[in-house]
Amino acid sequence: MASGFFALLDDIAAIMDDVAVMSKFAAKKTAGILGDDLAVNAEKASGFISSRELPVLWAITKGSFLNKLIILPIAFLLSAFLPVAVIIVLVLGGLYLAYEGAEKIYEYFFPHEHSKHEISLEPMTEEEILTLEKAKIKSAIVTDFILSVEIVIIALGTVIGKPIVSQILVVSIIAIIATMGVYGIVALIVRMDEAGLKLIQLNSKEQSFTNKLGNILVKALPKVIKSLSFIGTIALLLVAGGIFVHNIGFLHGVLPQLPSIITEFIVGIVIGGIVLGIVTVFKKIIGKK
Repeated sequence: MASGFFALLDDIAAIMDDVAVMSKFAAKKTAGILGDDLAVNAEKASGFISSRELPVLWAITKGSFLNKLIILPIAFLLSAFLPVAVIIVLVLGGLYLAYEGAEKIYEYFFPHEHSKHEISLEPMTEEEILTLEKAKIKSAIVTDFILSVEIVIIALGTVIGKPIVSQILVVSIIAIIATMGVYGIVALIVRMDEAGLKLIQLNSKEQSFTNKLGNILVKALPKVIKSLSFIGTIALLLVAGGIFVHNIGFLHGVLPQLPSIITEFIVGIVIGGIVLGIVTVFKKIIGKK
């Protein structure tokens, strides 16, 4: 009886060792998409008043965990019984990301009429602020869902052929790390100014280290937030382009003379522009009707 119990413990320890090794490998494979995920979600989570930043970020984080709970069992089932559906879902998600990235670029050069009218010196009411928050939270969670699908599928691809228990453990670990790591860093970014202010208040001497560091953090935040919009847009197109290049047959090896990152960006922006054109025409037709 005792020997059987210790043999079971040895088996569990061996499984956990394998899971640790496979999780490390899966983390390396998903590092690129996690970087894009960080840039996109940091941009999505910024732009709120100071007192609402953390509550909004927490709402997005909860939505991200819910996304993972939905995606993980579906991914395991599709991978086991209908692998082609995984590719279809990835490509559809890529179309959405490409569209969103292309729309941001288009609006930068050709602002919509509603965007022009949104600029107002009048303070927003509490109801208007909450409505805006809900819209941005919803948009962030939808984008997170698509990026989460990509992360889960990439992680799953590193453990194909392994026992189902190992697959579930490895991919679940990566999903949890992705959510906690990404949104933990996003929280640090959006609270840079508050941290800087606290450092300034620690010491009244202007030339003190804490004062200088605090001023750097306060002054850096607007620049960081401004750059996140640009980085997030590029990340959307890179992720989308990567999905198309790796999962659509006739795009394999397209533009071989260029670095892969440039190829993926070009493919992302071209397909995003096509989807944006189709959606714009469709909206005009619906509007007329």
